Amino acid sequence: MINSSSQQSRPGVSEDEAVEAIVREGPGGAVAVAGVATAIVIALWFAFYLLVFLPRSAP
Repeated sequence: MINSSSQQSRPGVSEDEAVEAIVREGPGGAVAVAGVATAIVIALWFAFYLLVFLPRSAP
């Protein structure tokens, strides 16, 4: 629940130390999501170019 007290899985570890451990691992998931989104945008751009612009410029 939102207002319940936090239960630590490891006794003796403060909340700040737990947060630091999480931050040290890095934003791997965010980088993966950004990479996939960028790849999708580039793929859509190439598809639009190949399927719309090139056929219109052909004689």
